[in-house]
Amino acid sequence: MAPAADRQGYWGPPTSTLEWCEENYAVSFYIAEFWNTVSNLIFILPPIYGAIQTYKDGLEKRYLAAYLCLTAVGLGSWCFHMTLKYEMQLLDELPMIYSCCVFVYCLYECFKYKNTVNYPLLFLLITYSVVVSIVYLNLKEPVFHQIMYGTLVSIIVLRSVYIVLWVYPWLRGLGYTSLTVFLMGFFLWNVDNIFCDKLRALREKMPPVVGAVTQFHAWWHILTGLGSYLHILL
Repeated sequence: MAPAADRQGYWGPPTSTLEWCEENYAVSFYIAEFWNTVSNLIFILPPIYGAIQTYKDGLEKRYLAAYLCLTAVGLGSWCFHMTLKYEMQLLDELPMIYSCCVFVYCLYECFKYKNTVNYPLLFLLITYSVVVSIVYLNLKEPVFHQIMYGTLVSIIVLRSVYIVLWVYPWLRGLGYTSLTVFLMGFFLWNVDNIFCDKLRALREKMPPVVGAVTQFHAWWHILTGLGSYLHILL
């Protein structure tokens, strides 16, 4: 039998510019990276619940947009990891940029007193999203996407820290919990990338269910999905 990483599946050979450490089609013939796929449920189900509650409570549409954008990231990531196709990779990565732009807008509008639209900020964020999309579609360099995404995340973190330190100190618990969970996911994402060969070798010696615990990219989904949901609550 061929190694798990070389197995062929329903969606054919990968065309994405990225592949992760999980062995392809090791669990299901129809899902390229099973654990990386199903772990996206944390991006999909809680935000849908949050969007429903936001609508019922009559909150501003920017919060509804934040929840729906997080759901879109989960759906795109599901399709990407299930197929490992380039088109689905874009459906995962570009919504990450768009959702972060929505988060930035929400954070910088959290002190307003009336239901208004900050058109200059909105224009700036839309321009950022369009420019990043055009450059990435032509460059096709994952590092570029990671830098642009990391820039937005840094802005979000700095703004959130400012809010919980100087404006709403009673929200520090929720703010720090959200940040800690997200950073734990980022740490495991790096472990998965750096020690992939060792992790694959380790999984070959372990029962499948136990080996699934070492799928750290899936844990990245779970932790960042939870951290992002808590951040919207913040």
